Amino acid sequence: MSRSLSLQGAGLGLRRALLPELLTMSTGAVDFLECAPDNWIGVGGTYSEGLARLAERYPLACHGLSLSLGGPAPLDHAFVRQIRVFLDRYNVPLFSEHLSYCADDGHLYDLIPMPFTDEAVRHTAARIREVQDALGRRIAVENIAYYAAPYQAMSEIDFLRAVLDEADCDLLLDINNVIVNACNHRYDAADFLAAVPAERVVCLHVAGHYDEAPDLKIDTHGASVKADVWRLLAGAYQHLGSVPTVLERDFNLPPLPELLIEVDYIRDLQTAAQTPEVRHG
Repeated sequence: MSRSLSLQGAGLGLRRALLPELLTMSTGAVDFLECAPDNWIGVGGTYSEGLARLAERYPLACHGLSLSLGGPAPLDHAFVRQIRVFLDRYNVPLFSEHLSYCADDGHLYDLIPMPFTDEAVRHTAARIREVQDALGRRIAVENIAYYAAPYQAMSEIDFLRAVLDEADCDLLLDINNVIVNACNHRYDAADFLAAVPAERVVCLHVAGHYDEAPDLKIDTHGASVKADVWRLLAGAYQHLGSVPTVLERDFNLPPLPELLIEVDYIRDLQTAAQTPEVRHG
């Protein structure tokens, strides 16, 4: 199972509400699109036709929502098979899922944080390996935003690193979630970033959040990216290189040109990271 290397540049989350505008935007406006296969599998008609047209113009990454990698319930192998068909149909170079769980006796419709324990590492890594075997490819897992942890025998970054090593999978690093968690759980975002294993990172996410209080941030995906996220993204490129990056926006969708301004800013930061610093003496 080889690593995904075909994505590059700046991408945008594909939402159904954006479909008419995406179909008419210029080809170079984004470098790739990212969709949740959970929201497209089995969909027909205009939406299916629109997705097929976009997949002909842009590389398509996929970000899953409901595999519940850390959950106690058995994996839904029928759904995993559907995902594999979807990935093959659209020649998807990268599939990612959340490092969390979202189902037990039915779906919980939220991303539930994992306990940071050795047992949870072994359990989750085994399920990730099972999914990778079923899909016939490496997958990436994403660090989630969380507001309370069931139990922490180790730090978030140590748990993340342990799962990546045990599962031998890749990482989709959500920069906004690092900022949110660093504020809410009182750690330094730059220190967390420095401890991320660069060789595992295959994609980045950025999104907006809401500042509820000086010591509480809420991950909303419903606003523009904030300055502290942009600053950490610039630092991430210095640490990781110009990793392909997705702008996520799920709610309060502005006109597409406003989103494309943020996509262009991602590109600007990527270019700046690749440009050697000129020293004056």
